[in-house]
Amino acid sequence: MGPLGVLVDPMTWRAVPYLLVSGVVGLAWYFVLAVTVSASLVLALFWVGVPLAFATVLLWRGGARLERRVLRLAFGIRLADPYRPRPERGLGAHLRWLLKDPATWRDLGYLLVLLPLGAIEAVFSAAMWMGTSGLLLAPVLYGLQEASGGSGFYAEDWTTSWIAGCCGAVALVLSAYQTRGMAWLHGTLATVLLGGGEEERLRASRARGIDAAEAERRRIERDLHDGAQQRLLSVAVDLGRAQSKFDSDPETVRELIAQAHAGTKAAIAELRDLARGIHPAILSDRGLDAALSGLAARAPIRVDVSVELDERPPPAVESIAYFIVAESLTNLAKHSGATEASVTVIRDGRGVVVDVWDDGIGGAVVVPGGGLAGLADRAATIDGVLVVHSPVGGPTVVRAELPCEW
Repeated sequence: MGPLGVLVDPMTWRAVPYLLVSGVVGLAWYFVLAVTVSASLVLALFWVGVPLAFATVLLWRGGARLERRVLRLAFGIRLADPYRPRPERGLGAHLRWLLKDPATWRDLGYLLVLLPLGAIEAVFSAAMWMGTSGLLLAPVLYGLQEASGGSGFYAEDWTTSWIAGCCGAVALVLSAYQTRGMAWLHGTLATVLLGGGEEERLRASRARGIDAAEAERRRIERDLHDGAQQRLLSVAVDLGRAQSKFDSDPETVRELIAQAHAGTKAAIAELRDLARGIHPAILSDRGLDAALSGLAARAPIRVDVSVELDERPPPAVESIAYFIVAESLTNLAKHSGATEASVTVIRDGRGVVVDVWDDGIGGAVVVPGGGLAGLADRAATIDGVLVVHSPVGGPTVVRAELPCEW
């Protein structure tokens, strides 16, 4: 990136305050962890330290979660939480889940490394920007000095002050590059410690994908068994009764055949709905725009759809995007109390971003086994990420970032 690009890039200036205060943040975490961990170890002899240790682990994991969000704002680094799935119940199971998860200890390592790393970043950043500011402001300060009749503290004359100002312009470019360099180094370390190893991430993604596929298979089996299969069985019984009464009671036969005909149509409708739930034909034939417009037309509230894709993404991406929107619209119709919603699909670099917004009451959360968790599992099958922002009182935004290469 050229000098002008570095200077006008907002990411450069968002990184500056983070690097200046990272040392203070690291020092604060060091003292907090030193006190809480030490107290937990000492009090563990009397069993009092067990709940304190549990709270301490939750504290530093919460700090790591917060750091991932801050790094995204400061450096533009997207780090998904790499934790293993939470157990459904049991205090002992939760404690084992916390302590056996490698991401827990990488979180602790990052927060401890943040002190020396942040101190170096803060010292270098402060010295660099103070020196740059002094050089850039040299003409202004000399002018104020001349106006007040002071001595030559900032510069001996105008020539010297303008030379210092020119040197400040060069220093500004160098400072911007140094800021980006430190941000890159910090982001690389954060990716290793807070983002988890690539192999573990892929293994977790594959496991979630397998679980999602297994849950989908069970749903299809349940729908077939409880729906179409039962209706077809009823049709067979009606036709058998009609066959036995074919000669003796024509009127009853006519009623049974009519009943079997109605049952057959109902079974066909259920099979059609089931097939649409597996993969809608309109999605394969006409793509996301038409398929999502069909979902919006069936929604009980007004839903605006905007699909801005230059070319069709891979079929797996289309399918996952479709079902994320379908489940989100179903949820908002049932629970949100929304009066309007919107669906936006855009191409962002090498991936597709899907946003579903509604003006409902908010409060949606991702819980294990819930519908939103199932959508996150679907996205994880292709290394995608699903984020839900739903404060109490609304609005709610469900965002899925789906890579087109995995």
